[in-house]
Amino acid sequence: MKNQIRDYFAEVNWFHEGHVPTMEEYMRVGLTTADYTLIATSYFMGMREVLTKDTFDRVTGSPKIMSSSNLMARLIDDIKTHKFERKRGHASSAIECNKKQYGFSEEQVYSEFYKQVENAWLNINQEFLKPIVVPMPILICMINLSRSLGVIYKEGDGYTYVGKFMKDNIRSLFIDPLV
Repeated sequence: MKNQIRDYFAEVNWFHEGHVPTMEEYMRVGLTTADYTLIATSYFMGMREVLTKDTFDRVTGSPKIMSSSNLMARLIDDIKTHKFERKRGHASSAIECNKKQYGFSEEQVYSEFYKQVENAWLNINQEFLKPIVVPMPILICMINLSRSLGVIYKEGDGYTYVGKFMKDNIRSLFIDPLV
């Protein structure tokens, strides 16, 4: 939680100073403010029979599945939200940082980030197929949370703007389930 607050504060300072950080600076902060780790570990709290202190320490110690999921959450969020967030007055996203640091066009940045998301999925799948560090029930929870990103951001920013698509998904899961 302290890291979360520290990194939100860094983003606020960047915004007020008009600072566009390097990609390295941004990702050190942005991986925390993507909130994936916070959300994932919150899910684990209800898994007492599987989640020992040792398991919790291993999961929060950033195994490949956690770091890859975090990266994916950050990049997909930035791709789908950066235009609106800039208009609304947010700090620079990974898109702006990459464009400034490397001189890439927006399309080049998107292409590069989608490649990184694809590689993150490869890492996640490897961890899932060979569960060494994290027990399978925890891995299933993590992979499902990662999969939800595809639904949430399929038609834009479904996290901030819950439109018809997201409402229909929620309705089909909780109000009109098939089972």
